[in-house]
Amino acid sequence: MHKTLTYGLTHLAVTVVDLARTRDFYCAVFDMEVMYDDPGFLQLATPGCHDILVFEPGPAKMAGVVGGIAHFGFRLREASEMGVVRDKILKAGGVIEDEGEFVPGSPYIFFKDPDGYVVEVWFEMLA
Repeated sequence: MHKTLTYGLTHLAVTVVDLARTRDFYCAVFDMEVMYDDPGFLQLATPGCHDILVFEPGPAKMAGVVGGIAHFGFRLREASEMGVVRDKILKAGGVIEDEGEFVPGSPYIFFKDPDGYVVEVWFEMLA
């Protein structure tokens, strides 16, 4: 059987109310880099990676609606960064929903962004 080869997930697109607020939030919390910032959409890239979050403006009734996506997440490179990221989330206007450790040494935070999307930040101990 032929295997389909990819470079992995390229992007995730979600509806938001305010592109500028969204840009400011994700750049403040995750130091994301602006790829495109147009009136019709915003693309932010994670530094050092090839993944992109695409934000598209839409009505408030659509923003933050799960619609089949329970959450999306960011993987930290160092577990020691969790406290710094937690502070950035709160300072930027995010709301912590849950936090702890999946297993000892593998901390996580679930938070809501300004549009109500649930976002996970975690450190995975890779073997």
